[in-house]
Amino acid sequence: MHFKFLSDKDMKAIDALVKARGGGDAIDAKVAEMGQYETRKKIAVEKGFGDMLTQAEKHAAEFPKVEDFIAKEGIKVSKPGVCTTQVSGFQGAYVTADCMKRIAQNKDVLFPTEMISVVALTDHYLYSGDLLTTLAMAENIMEASKFCSTNLIGIPMPADSFARLEKVTGEKFDRRDLGDGNHQLILKNMGTPFGNLGGVEVGDNNHLVYLDRLTTAALATGANFFLNPSWSTIVAACYYGRQVKSISFKISMLLSTQNAIQFRMLLNIIKEYLRADGTTPIYEINIGNAASAETFMQCSEELKASGLPISLTAHLRINPDLGMEGFDWTENAYKVLAGGHDITIKYESDGQARPYDTMEAYFLSDEERDEKAELIGDVIYHKCIRCDLDAKEIMRRGHMAKFAGIAYQ
Repeated sequence: MHFKFLSDKDMKAIDALVKARGGGDAIDAKVAEMGQYETRKKIAVEKGFGDMLTQAEKHAAEFPKVEDFIAKEGIKVSKPGVCTTQVSGFQGAYVTADCMKRIAQNKDVLFPTEMISVVALTDHYLYSGDLLTTLAMAENIMEASKFCSTNLIGIPMPADSFARLEKVTGEKFDRRDLGDGNHQLILKNMGTPFGNLGGVEVGDNNHLVYLDRLTTAALATGANFFLNPSWSTIVAACYYGRQVKSISFKISMLLSTQNAIQFRMLLNIIKEYLRADGTTPIYEINIGNAASAETFMQCSEELKASGLPISLTAHLRINPDLGMEGFDWTENAYKVLAGGHDITIKYESDGQARPYDTMEAYFLSDEERDEKAELIGDVIYHKCIRCDLDAKEIMRRGHMAKFAGIAYQ
């Protein structure tokens, strides 16, 4: 006996959600339009971020280049196993701009190619120009290959957004009236007011809220890569991605992919809802912090056998309130690469427990986040330094390391 992950009713609700936004092709076209630098820059100027982008362009011109490091050290790629660089914590435009300034002043740090942000997709973040300007700096100016946004479903959202989604899908959502025109899903389990451990609790049919809000973000800013923290949202995203081709997902390590058994569960979900061409909207799976190098390599072998074009990521350092003190997976990463396996090295921390190198920085209000931009910018700057140092050592060991486009001549 085989049980489908989605019932006919579930699929019809997702179909209705996509259709109400114009259909998959229309969504893809709008996301592509909003991803253009000219489009983003025009809106950013209107929203008061024009000077920030001008400064960002100047700072980016000062970034060091991979080719110079290769020439200086006589680096040669002689071994299989490719390293992709990733840093988390780019909490909006002001924080990202502050980090760019520090990188330009340093003149030695090669910028990572994948960037993660854990900022609630509030209306302010989506429509003030904050997220759009962040994406312009990340994707258009620095040419990061991926910028991952995080959709925390417990955030306050306009009541009419819930009403529209209920009308379209025929579902009802357990929500509270916040008294200011916003409603909020009622979360029952532990966690932060907005985040619930990054959105892990997705009760009832709240995966529809997840999909709807990220669609809103994509249409408003061109954002096209989102953290996916829960089993139901992964299933829903795989089905949604059969119609919406422009949006991809990173599976969070909070899902607890700590072993090969759980990894196979994910692969079976992905297999169930592959697109007609055999691809999937799942771009990346973050293997959990409890996994050994051997488990990572086993997952890598099984992924290769599946033929799915998905990257595997491991945290090399984590902030002190996310896991054990002194966590350092660097030697494991070397072992994975030496075994001929590709790996994305991710930095939640530089390992020094700096102020605001904590989960707290992920759940600040829009106003608090902007006020503390220099403090948070300093944190991600040091994460970039740690990533740079480790990636350069990986290159010295004969492996290719991938950085943002701005890091190449």
